[in-house]
Amino acid sequence: MNAPARITLAPVADCERIGRIAVRSLYREVALAPKPGLVSPVDTGSHDDMNMSTFFRSLFALRHYFRDIARAGADGAGFATLQSLGLAAETQMLAATGGINTHRGAIFNLGLLCAAAGRIAVQGGTIRAGHVAHTVARCWGADIVAARPADGTPQADSHGLRVARRHGTGGAREQAAAGFPNVIDAALPALRAVLAAPGDDRQTRAAVQALFVLIARLDDSNLLWRGGRIGLDYAQGAAHSFIAAGGVFADDWAAQAQATHEAFVARRLSPGGAADLLAVTLFLHELEGATCG
Repeated sequence: MNAPARITLAPVADCERIGRIAVRSLYREVALAPKPGLVSPVDTGSHDDMNMSTFFRSLFALRHYFRDIARAGADGAGFATLQSLGLAAETQMLAATGGINTHRGAIFNLGLLCAAAGRIAVQGGTIRAGHVAHTVARCWGADIVAARPADGTPQADSHGLRVARRHGTGGAREQAAAGFPNVIDAALPALRAVLAAPGDDRQTRAAVQALFVLIARLDDSNLLWRGGRIGLDYAQGAAHSFIAAGGVFADDWAAQAQATHEAFVARRLSPGGAADLLAVTLFLHELEGATCG
């Protein structure tokens, strides 16, 4: 990448802070439990190829990427530059994990949001969650959609794109290009509603609530890949039932979330797309509360 040589000192410090918040949001996502079908400190969920150690190796490999892409955004980089940084980060991740995809979605989603936050910081703007998400859509949305690999190319053979063609669903590209509507309109308000309410362990409860809201709303390509439409429908229905029963405001919420986790594992379901957007939700919430500039 071309170093952003003319950024003032305050935005450079902002980009360091943005990068740290991104890494912290990914750590908080993987450390959360109970979490249906996903890797946590308790178990490996529906996965037999990765565990917490795999995620930690990946996070260590990515520790500079989010700072660097925030700096690129502050320097006014176009989508091609951001894409190049993301691809290099993927290579570092896969080298660290022995070829296991732990954070490809986060490299894409959080990378774009870090770039947007860097752009806002260098312009002296107030960093608000909705503004950051909208900046991704406004600055790079058309390029994100245009960069989708054409059918028949090797790049179009990813699990997500194969699922999108088979089921007629959108994916991470469409979410980013639209400004992350499932996060801004649903998950972030759900997270903040729990944080604002009385009760113990609000950080954990808020993250669990946001995750279930995302599972209920998202046409998760990971669920479609593992379970087809039946698996997606089951997962969304289970998440809706959890929320309808009171979610984390119910007295037995932890037992119900654990039961949902066990049901997902029994079906080998893993809502990886929702997990990626949970990290986005945690990132945007903390970013808005950080002092930049």
